[in-house]
Order: sequence, then structure tokens, then C-alpha cells
Amino acid sequence: MSAIAGIYQMNKEPITPEYYNRIMDSLLHFPADDTKVWIKDEIFLACHAQWITPESVNEILPFYDVEQQMVITSDAIIDNREELFEKLQIKENKRKTIPDSFLILQAYQKWGEDCPEYLIGDFAFMIWDEKRQKLFGARDFSGGRTLYYYSNLTQLVFCTTIKPLLNLPTVSKDLNQEWIAEFLVIAGMVDVADTSITPYKEIKQLPPAHSITVQNGKVLLKQYNYLKGDRIPSNLSDEEYIEAFQEVFQQAVTSRVRTHKTVGAQLSGGLDSGSIVSFAARELKKQNKQLHTFSYIPTNDFTDYTASHLIANEKPYIRSTVDYIGGLKDHYFDFVGKDSYSEIDSIMGHMETPYKFYVNSFWLKGMFEEANKMNVGILLNGGRGNLSISWGDAFPYYAQLLKQFKWVRLLSEVKSFSINVGSGRKTILSSVLNQAFPKLQRNVNYSTTHTPLINPEFANQTRVYDKLRTLYEIDKTGRTLIKDPVALRKQHFEQLFQWNASNSLAAKLSLHYSVWKRDPTNDLRVIRFCMSIPHEQYVQNGLNRALIRRATKNYLPDNVRLNMKVRGVQGVDWVHRIMPRWNVFTSEVETMCHDKAFMEIVNEEKLLDAKECLNESVKPEHAYSSHLKVLMDSLVLYRFIKNEGR
Repeated sequence: MSAIAGIYQMNKEPITPEYYNRIMDSLLHFPADDTKVWIKDEIFLACHAQWITPESVNEILPFYDVEQQMVITSDAIIDNREELFEKLQIKENKRKTIPDSFLILQAYQKWGEDCPEYLIGDFAFMIWDEKRQKLFGARDFSGGRTLYYYSNLTQLVFCTTIKPLLNLPTVSKDLNQEWIAEFLVIAGMVDVADTSITPYKEIKQLPPAHSITVQNGKVLLKQYNYLKGDRIPSNLSDEEYIEAFQEVFQQAVTSRVRTHKTVGAQLSGGLDSGSIVSFAARELKKQNKQLHTFSYIPTNDFTDYTASHLIANEKPYIRSTVDYIGGLKDHYFDFVGKDSYSEIDSIMGHMETPYKFYVNSFWLKGMFEEANKMNVGILLNGGRGNLSISWGDAFPYYAQLLKQFKWVRLLSEVKSFSINVGSGRKTILSSVLNQAFPKLQRNVNYSTTHTPLINPEFANQTRVYDKLRTLYEIDKTGRTLIKDPVALRKQHFEQLFQWNASNSLAAKLSLHYSVWKRDPTNDLRVIRFCMSIPHEQYVQNGLNRALIRRATKNYLPDNVRLNMKVRGVQGVDWVHRIMPRWNVFTSEVETMCHDKAFMEIVNEEKLLDAKECLNESVKPEHAYSSHLKVLMDSLVLYRFIKNEGR
């Protein structure tokens, strides 16, 4: 709920006032309910606080525990408060008012450097342990809050954002070639795989699921275990699994609506956000509070060109959910005049790094802006649902049944599935066969057509491929070596970079607008539960994503809950939106392609080939163009280097 910062003089020399004044001045553009600092000899800690939860109102941060001689500054909302109350033996009469920072400090006093393993929520914190002359901190498992630092032989400086560190005279603004190389090589939405580095050579990032210890002049990072937990019994009935899921999911949602402000939720026409809204509305009704929903829709002049099984404007399904749940205040935003290209500088200003999620960038930011206008403190979101609560692709499971010779069950499943999706059984069985035995497919070219955006010479200089091979399990074509869907899912949750960029955006937007994005589908209790139960709970009786579909009976309308024929797609209007600015866009692309210094780091042939698409008449359907993705990824990086490069 804050921007935190600090300086530790490891050589025991007094802190230069100019340094901490520069840091604090760099945070002034963020709104704050309170700003406090704590200074003693070689330690400076600060908190630029925003009061989001009831317990945070008038909270003293940094907080100094005189008896233990420890001081904490934190940017945190802890969700397993009740569990911690019991384990830390907090008295009943104090539990309602204890702030989350106090719980973190108590956890450190009890478990020491293992304390992050006991915390569930979004957090980044630092503790100065005066007795042990040790600075210790940690970041939550998926990077819900950010923490950057700079260190040399005599000093460590940390902050929630990057710019205050760059404002120090001792910190170089030189760009990090390794970061840029990873950005260019990785083709998907991930920016970089090494979550310890930033685009600036001397600025490091504490990776998700890591702690940091500074003692005796040394800086040590350590990954903590976040996926361990109680295993779910494997012999429960279908009904018992559903009841157990509803209990843990309600717990996750309830702990995330804790605010003295208004509660909002992003709502699409699908299962994840609809489930969150339904469970949240039930809890808020007990508190006599109304839930506000925020939904993105295309502009009125957009014609949906997508396939019949896709829908760009999900408003009919959203309204169905809203009407079924009742008591909600629904809001719909088309963000007329906003587009991915025009927002590059604004989004990059928030991110402090280049990014790749430009398709949805303008409305992701817009949701925070609109929520801020309505005094929303918590904005619920279901971003991780596809890998947790609504996991369950039917075809990999059916392929597994085929290879296990469970043909009777397979045929029964396929019959029901064909009815649910409106497709013939022969077509489905053919897809299952291809999934089970891909080498039997005819005329399949297994060579990759993906050419990285990086200049080969720049790649060799940075040795980026050698580095990435240590972080990915891939073959020579870039394909993952893991084929089993359960193993792939586990790998996703173990790879710390998967959500780092999007969570960094949410963390920084929260500072700018005093609105916290909270995702119950990313709750560790929910993830541990969902990863523990049998695969057949996710695909059964012809239903994919079967766990959440069954668990939301009487929570969601059936046309949403059981919908397997139409899927909502967001952002397919992004090219339609930039068409009025197409001449400006193409002009900047031309300028970029004539920049000799930029061409030394990018693959010139690939970039010029992508530029050829600009000779065609632009259409909204080009939203899926791989050439436009190359141009936009390049433009974002080009703009960053031009604005920030040294």
C-alpha cells in the first residue's frame, strides 16, 4: 500500500542527506496519505504510504519495535491474517486493529529469514535488525509488489520504483545490454526471463519469491519455497472436491475485499472474473457494501470480424452475470480516443521499462483511472485463473485416456463434449488422435519459422542464447521439451518471470491511482489446492474447465457457466483504434528503420520485412499480424532507448 525506500551504509558512515532527499523528492508525484522516514546512523528507511485496508489507516511506517530493536518498512497486504494470528499467538482483542506490517515483523521474529514462506498476499518489505546488524527483506511469490536496489562495496539503496535510484549521483544510467537482448529474443508476452535484472545496468530487481539479506558487507539473494502446503486427499467424491474448492476460493476472495474504500472488480463475460464477482458480492452483502464492476467493450464503430466462436463485445454475457448475481453497480468503458500506439510513452512511464502487452495496455491503465474516480481501493481481477481455478483443456486429457486404453470412458466423454461445443464426434476424435500421437499427422513441418528479432552479432556479444538455455527447457527450435499438460502447468507456476511484467505494471499503476489490483485466482491457497486435485476434476462429463463450472452452480447463470461455444476476446480492436494515427505510426517506423545504432541490436532483415506490411491498406483484421507485432515490439524498445539511453 506504499512506496518504500531505504539506504544502508555498509561501511557504517553517516548517510548523506542529499541522497535520501533526492529519493523522497522522486516519490512526491505519487499520492500519499502519510509520508514518514526513520534515520539512525547508517540506516535510512522511508514509507510513502497509501491507506487501503482498515488496519492501515494511521499506521506508523517505518515502525520501530523498541524491545526487539527492529524497524520495518513495508508495501504489503497480507491475506492469511487469521492463520498468522494463531501461529503467532496474537491476542483476540488486538487482531482487528493490527496492521499487516506488524504481522510481518512478528513473523520475522518467530521464523527469521524463513518468514516469507508463511506469508500469503502481495508484499515487499525491508527490516533492519539492529541487534544482528542485518538488513532483510522479501518479495511475494509472483511479484505482486516491486522492489529494486543498487549496491556497491559501501552502500545498498532500495526503492519500490526505479527512477528514485537513478536520481542518485552515484548510480549510472547506462542501459543493460543483457536485458535488451532477452527482450528481443523472447517472442511472447514475457519481457525477460532473468527477473533479477532491469534495463539499467546498475539497477537490480529483487525477483519474485526471493528474500534479500545484507550483512557484513555482503548482499545475498535466496529463493524461498512457496508451493509447499497441505496436500488434498485423493479419494474425495466429486461433491467433496467442489465443497472444498468453494471454501478455499471464498477464503481467498474474502481476504481480498478488505478495504475501507469502495470495492471494484474487472468483469468480462467469462468464468474467472464472473466467479470472483459472484463470490465477492456474497461477502460484501454481509458487510452492506456494493460491488462495482468494470468492463471493457469495443467502440460503437468497431465491426467484429472474429470467427463465429469468438466475440469481441462480451456485454450480453456480462449483463447476464450482473443480472443473475444482483445488487451490483456495473460500468462499461469503451475508452474512445485511446489506443495502444498513443499510450506508449504513458505506459512506459509507469512501467519504467519496455513492454509487450501493448494490445491491452490502454484499457488496463484506463480501468485504474476510472476506479480511482470512484474511490475504489481494491480492484479484483482474475488474471491467473486459466492456470488455477479454470484450468482443464479437454483434448490433452482425452489424449491421455486414449493412450491409457480407457476407450469406454473416452467415447462417453467425446459424445458429451461434442454436444456441449456443437461439433461432430469424428472431428473431436481426430483432434484427440493428433494430440495423442502428433507424429502420425501428415504434412506437418516441424521446423520453426520463428526468427528472433535480435541482431545475430548482438546476440553473440551478449551470449543471450546460452543464458536462456539455463532458464528454459527448450529444444533447438525453441519448443518446450515438456509435453505433459500437468507438468507444463507446474513449470508455469515455478517460472518466476511468467507474471513479473504484468504484476509490475499493476503495482506501479496502484501507486499512481491508489488502487490495488487483487487476484484471488493467484492466491497461494487456491493454487496449492488446484495443483493437488486429480486431473479428472478439471475435465468430466463433456465439460472442459469442469471444476469451476461445477463450483459456480447457483453462482453464475448457465449461459455463462456452461458456455463452451463462444469465447470472449479482448483487444482485437487495437488496430482499428490506431488507424486514425496510421500516418504518424508509419512515419515513426520509417525513422526507426533508418536508425543505424538501433539496427545494430535488431534483426534488420526481419524488421524491414515486417515494414513491408505498411504498404498494404490497413484493416482491423491486421490485429493478428505477426508483422505488426514485430513493429510494435521494436517501436516500444526504440522509444525507450531514444528517451532513456545513455
